[in-house]
Amino acid sequence: MAKTIAFDRQTAAYDAWFDKNNGLYQAELEALRAFIPSNGHGVEIGVGTGRFAAPLGISVGVEPAQQMAELARQRGIEVLEGVAEALPFDDISFDFVVMVTVVCFLDDITKAFKEAWRILKPGGNLVVGFINRESELGRVYDQKKEQSCFYRDATFYSASEVEKLLINAGFSGVSYRQTLFPGEPTDLSIAEGYDKGGFVVIKVQKAQ
Repeated sequence: MAKTIAFDRQTAAYDAWFDKNNGLYQAELEALRAFIPSNGHGVEIGVGTGRFAAPLGISVGVEPAQQMAELARQRGIEVLEGVAEALPFDDISFDFVVMVTVVCFLDDITKAFKEAWRILKPGGNLVVGFINRESELGRVYDQKKEQSCFYRDATFYSASEVEKLLINAGFSGVSYRQTLFPGEPTDLSIAEGYDKGGFVVIKVQKAQ
């Protein structure tokens, strides 16, 4: 998440993607929404421009890219500058934590998951949305990442790899949602599991 140069320089281009690809964006939102509690105090780590936090009702975010953070603030998000590996919060501060398309940019994914565990209250949930490397979409992203100013330095993970890292960080109770299936250009569906969807959401819990 410290890889901020491209995001600061290309904030407008990044944010415009959501308008240009509204169907994909809405599918990702719905896959996430299935796991977002209807109440409680939550935070999005790597909040970006607030495109997920705002519609999901998350009022607090962390973001290292200053231009992205400013746009998120314009969408009503309280944004603190920081990185996932060293969160600017006390222990047991939140009922749920959300990370969306963040894990591929982390310098230390293990440390980031442990930080999420630290700031969660007992029984709280961590919700992680990411591009599944083993999906058709994930393979395309991985093969063409050198052509993208945003994904050039990204490290994509499979669902099984992310799950293992979450379990090792102390989480349990794994649930999945997936979307962006091959051959679905419009009216994208949401399903359980992680076997085919390009965008996968994992929900885990910090034990009571």
